[in-house]
Amino acid sequence: MEEQPLFSDLSEAERKALEELMPDEMGEIMSSGIKRRHFLKLFAVTGTSLLAANLLGIEQLMARSIPIEEQPPVLIENGINVSFQVNGSTQKLMVDSRMTLLDTLRERLGLTGSKKGCDHGQCGACTVIVDDKRVLSCLTLAATCEDKKVTTIEGLATGNELHPMQTSFIKHDGFQCGYCTPGQICSAVALMGEAKNGDASYVTANVREKKKAVELSNEEIRERMSGNICRCGAYPNIVSAIREVHGDKAVAQVWQFAEGTI
Repeated sequence: MEEQPLFSDLSEAERKALEELMPDEMGEIMSSGIKRRHFLKLFAVTGTSLLAANLLGIEQLMARSIPIEEQPPVLIENGINVSFQVNGSTQKLMVDSRMTLLDTLRERLGLTGSKKGCDHGQCGACTVIVDDKRVLSCLTLAATCEDKKVTTIEGLATGNELHPMQTSFIKHDGFQCGYCTPGQICSAVALMGEAKNGDASYVTANVREKKKAVELSNEEIRERMSGNICRCGAYPNIVSAIREVHGDKAVAQVWQFAEGTI
């Protein structure tokens, strides 16, 4: 049986696509009716790299020439409807019942300020505020936030006016790489409420005393912020930033001594 020319089984549209991709080489191959055996010899002579590059181009062209159908919506396994407020805006979503609040904020709502660090609740980078309480969003199921108010780092500012804690962090250089900063600031803001309510900490002298507003010492701040890890080591500046907001009075910038030394 006579051997068929190479590409003889291609449709007219596929032939035109190949000719547009390699007008000189492919046009000559098709017009001459080259046999598959001769094509293999050509492959041996020209080398594999050239042919591989051409074939890769063909594959990409074919991928573009095939119309992309609209993908059907992805079915959510174990779906559950959740309604809660995020930064003052009501959000109604269907999420997997096992989906964390962190993934919901980042992947479904596009609020990427809250960071995924360890994903085990050990670094604090994912800290957000839920009903005025700081929580680790990587360990909090979105389904448990029904009818609750969630505040992320994006929701602390009022328009272009930063939250006092954000301003203080900037003033005291309370961050370096900035990865943990959203969690640090959310934790510090919620800490203010804890101190106002008189919530005890590990270093509280007498937990049996009647609750009253706590005057935050450096030791208290360090203890209450111990769940938020700063790998850059900006802890002294973080403490200064929180002290200024808590005490409502200016605190000296401890890093000013470096000015004029460079």
